[in-house]
Amino acid sequence: MAILLGSIADDYTGASDLANTLTKNGLRTVQTVGIPDPSLALPDVDAVVVSLKIRSVPASDAVAAAASAERWLRQRGAGHVLYKICSTFDSTDAGNIGPVTEALSDAAGGGGVLVTPAFPETGRTVYLGHLFVGGQPLNESPLKDHPLNPMHDANLVRVLTRQSRNAVGLVDLTTIAAGAGAVKARLDSFRTAGVTAVIADAIFERDLETLGEVALETPVSTGASGLGLGLARALVRSGRISSGGATTTDAIRPVGGLSAIVAGSCSKATLHQLDIAERSMPVLRLDPERLLAGPDEIAAAISWAGDRISAGPVVIAASAAPETVSRLQSLYGREATGHAIETATSIITAELVERGVRRLVVAGGETSGAAVDRLAIPAFLIGPEIAPGVPVLRTVGNAQGDMLLALKSGNFGGEDFFTAALAMMH
Repeated sequence: MAILLGSIADDYTGASDLANTLTKNGLRTVQTVGIPDPSLALPDVDAVVVSLKIRSVPASDAVAAAASAERWLRQRGAGHVLYKICSTFDSTDAGNIGPVTEALSDAAGGGGVLVTPAFPETGRTVYLGHLFVGGQPLNESPLKDHPLNPMHDANLVRVLTRQSRNAVGLVDLTTIAAGAGAVKARLDSFRTAGVTAVIADAIFERDLETLGEVALETPVSTGASGLGLGLARALVRSGRISSGGATTTDAIRPVGGLSAIVAGSCSKATLHQLDIAERSMPVLRLDPERLLAGPDEIAAAISWAGDRISAGPVVIAASAAPETVSRLQSLYGREATGHAIETATSIITAELVERGVRRLVVAGGETSGAAVDRLAIPAFLIGPEIAPGVPVLRTVGNAQGDMLLALKSGNFGGEDFFTAALAMMH
């Protein structure tokens, strides 16, 4: 299997978001969970998105995992590799966006790397190097209270500089509006000056198309799904895509079975979606502190679901308000709190699948990653879009048989996302 575009995603929901974007823009795409076992037969595709869980791990671990994925993608023909990051630039001063970007650049022979989390379709824009979320500066948006990586600085040049060895540049909107030639010239000047990472402004999709055209001529880029959009459209314009566009109908063939929703995200959007879901289906809200105390809360949740799931979808949520999460983190530690909730939701998810769930929605990036890992799902085919950035996923090579999933980043989807997702799964 020779591929044209490779990507390394720093979490599983972000990988689904990118795979969805590539599919919508004409690329046949498969999402793998980690580097696939050689025995797994992947379909013939234009793009492969390798899902990793490296957003919040130590930088050295993130670099090692990304480097292995990059080698695997290059061996299968990928001329360009996109390091897919969150559109809210989730990171700390220790990384991991800077260290991974620089490591991938080094592996590809050096040079400047375009970096942008912009994705106007989902309200993420960058102007003069500052990230805006729904029109608010990043540090004034709800992301300032993110439980793992609170973001307190909207200036991405500053953010990336703090986690990078080398200086960080900026390609501003005026340069991008002047066209691909102007962007290439600016990138060349930064490369000569020894700058590796270059933040790029983007307000409109046409800006992303310009950036995609430029990035495709380089070995590495870093960005959210918006940059994936630009890369996909550049590939289609180049005439190198012979598929005539991707199809998604095969991915949503009926699978039968029961359906369930598991939520671990504490985002404002997910909390509201849970409130709406409660009007039409049973919702169990777990006590995060009891999850930290021992297995009793997990056992109670599994018993609760077992009594109800044959009658229709159930929702089990470990989501909590930011102030609750902050209190628990101060008592038990940030890492221990996150690990306990991820472990609990993944155990519950596996038990639901054991009881016949074949249509599953998981809310939250870390929650989704933990659930998919416990289920040992090796890859997904990309189905139709439920909401911007969230497609239906069909398992490939799954030991439990075919399943349909939706892996939702915490902030994505409208208020009725959960019912809409289940409605698309048959």
